[in-house]
Amino acid sequence: MSLPVITIDVDYNAEKDRIKQFLSTFTSQDKDLVDGMADIGLDDDDGTPTRAKHVKYMNQLPQQRIANREQEMLVIDLEDISEHERTVAELVSRIRRNARRYVSLFSDVVDELMPQPTKDISEHDEVIDVILHQRRERNERMEGAQEGFPNHLLRRYNLYFQPLRSDIAMAVRDVKGAHLGRLITVRGIVTRVSEVKPLLRVNAYTCDVCGSETFQDISRKDFQPILDCQNEAECKKNGIRGTLHMQTRACRFSPFQEVKIQEMMSPGDVVHLGGIFLPIPYTGYQAIRAGLLTDTYLEAHHIYQLKKQYSAMEITPEIQRAIDALRDDPQLYMKLAQSIAPEIYGHLDVKKALLLLLVGGVSKSVGDGMKIRGDINMCLMGDPGVAKSQLLKYISKVAPRGVYTTGRGSSGVGLTAAVMRDPVTDEMVLEGGALVLADNGICCIDEFDKMEESDRTAIHEVMEQQTISISKAGISTTLNARTSILAAANPLYGRYNPKISPVENINLPAALLSRFDLLFLILDKPTREDDERLAEHVTYVHMHNTHPEFDFELIDPTLIRHYIARAREHRPTVPAEVSNYIVETYVRLRKVSRDEEAQKKSHSYTSARTLLGVLRLAQALARLRFSNEVAHADVDEALRLMEVSKRSLVDDEEDVHDHDRSDISKIFRLIKEMAKQAQAGKQGRRTRGSKRIGLGPGGERDMDVDSDEEDDAEELSMVDIRSRVLTSGFTEAQLMETILEYERLDVWTRVANNSKLRFIESD
Repeated sequence: MSLPVITIDVDYNAEKDRIKQFLSTFTSQDKDLVDGMADIGLDDDDGTPTRAKHVKYMNQLPQQRIANREQEMLVIDLEDISEHERTVAELVSRIRRNARRYVSLFSDVVDELMPQPTKDISEHDEVIDVILHQRRERNERMEGAQEGFPNHLLRRYNLYFQPLRSDIAMAVRDVKGAHLGRLITVRGIVTRVSEVKPLLRVNAYTCDVCGSETFQDISRKDFQPILDCQNEAECKKNGIRGTLHMQTRACRFSPFQEVKIQEMMSPGDVVHLGGIFLPIPYTGYQAIRAGLLTDTYLEAHHIYQLKKQYSAMEITPEIQRAIDALRDDPQLYMKLAQSIAPEIYGHLDVKKALLLLLVGGVSKSVGDGMKIRGDINMCLMGDPGVAKSQLLKYISKVAPRGVYTTGRGSSGVGLTAAVMRDPVTDEMVLEGGALVLADNGICCIDEFDKMEESDRTAIHEVMEQQTISISKAGISTTLNARTSILAAANPLYGRYNPKISPVENINLPAALLSRFDLLFLILDKPTREDDERLAEHVTYVHMHNTHPEFDFELIDPTLIRHYIARAREHRPTVPAEVSNYIVETYVRLRKVSRDEEAQKKSHSYTSARTLLGVLRLAQALARLRFSNEVAHADVDEALRLMEVSKRSLVDDEEDVHDHDRSDISKIFRLIKEMAKQAQAGKQGRRTRGSKRIGLGPGGERDMDVDSDEEDDAEELSMVDIRSRVLTSGFTEAQLMETILEYERLDVWTRVANNSKLRFIESD
């Protein structure tokens, strides 16, 4: 039974005429960057300059750029054809249905319109140019001789179609057999890119008897070489079987590169590929096994790379006005934190830390080549059901470049890089893992505790050095992995066991834990108030399919992304007075850590990495304010987050029962902590001051020290208190309520026209 024959009613000669008219007459109002300034100064018949309107494609042909070998790529935009034809239903739709045929038709028309070069192009001559010149001279001497050159041999350009901007990018799984031969757009993540290799388009042979050249047009990946000379005038006429030898330098090659994409599951390097979906049969032994099956590929004509990092995001005037309004909001820090995963109840300090993780600190490169990372690493430990995975999912989606993976489903090479054999070139190539795909982004690793220890060690270098060193299968290289690590893990026994130490509950190596800037332990402790509010929150979300109403309007994730992009443009520095404050605080923290170790109460260790973590958090807070300098309040908030993360590791009964959870009590403890820090700083300054006074002559300075020591009552500036409390997420009304309440209890009093708060000593 013969296959049915389908006749398509298309006159290709008429199609060539339409194509020729389009290329010759289409005018564009916008100036192409490729065209440069070639037509400036030309005038119409009425004397008006023709700068705004120009014949777009005629500027690429008669302007000699292709003929003079100044341009090798000719892109035909289907939007131009649609605008010229005034409809998509005719020529554009036929191009999209039968793209390979129309590539040939357009190329034939371009060959007709192609003029002779207008300048000396001898410096661009190749071997094939010499052969063509000699063949033309011989054909002129011999009557009736035919040139017989393949079209690809004469063309010094590659023609591509750019799809319509209205084309919807298809998922890989949606590409079906019905799309064969069509011009389609596919979206996916680039997982492997091969080297640029020469692809044979025209094979050239030379006869060892008559010396004539024979050219073979190659349209597939495999071909059968010609063995006998095809010259009718000499070899065949004289009955001689001349043997052909391949002449590589006379062949025509095109640049070939294979890009492997996979289904878009995370926002890594996401691209839209516009091209023709075509079949390709198997060859050799594979063809015997495959039988009637064929492989498929996409002949790419246009590649559009989506935004993959903050610096490439485009801001509209509406978003710019919204960013300016947010920047002046005194509650910005709290609003941004509350807007992260609003469907998840509570975890305000964790959300603040996640916001700072999105912003990040400032990465520095020292003159000798050493790099200091600015990305913040964070780990969420806790009981099941506290929404750790949901927070990770949200962060991976709100970040412009984020990769989500799980510990059980990720191996060491899956996180770093795998050495694969390229099926096209049979070479060993590297295929990037999750950490490489998340370069300049965030890598969220869930079920961190379920990873094998051998696989987990692959992350150590990434978390501190932000590189991946590979030495496998003869490949020795270093890949960039400038990413923040956001990990989530469960305790060793599923739920947190308060009867054993936090170190035993966490069950992660100390070398890995020290690389996390923040480590939060989220416990599911039963309290009536929290349980009731949580249940009300969850039921509201299920009833209304949205989060409950807040006291303010939440910020849209798109606006959050753009605001963070603007914030990351700033590179705040640490002024001298803030630097001294950080030094004093670090020394105090080291002393506290040493004392706790002596009393065997320490569950964490304060090291130089802790100091760097405070600096990163403080720089991220300064970035949120669009400031180029780190302030005291930024350092205080960074220290508070550090203290909150450490306090979460302590499961003392005093911490569980004694502390009141009301906002007034939280603000009071915040002010009390400021007083302790101020007192410690004053003691340090007294110590240094007394040493300096002891060196100088005279007793007047000693009297000044004594007068300072007499003033034991601690005073805090209301400006510092207001700044610290508001940046911690509380309101002005809550602050005033706290001040009045504890003033009534004779804990403090306001002095100096209410500009300072003085603590009252109690017996």
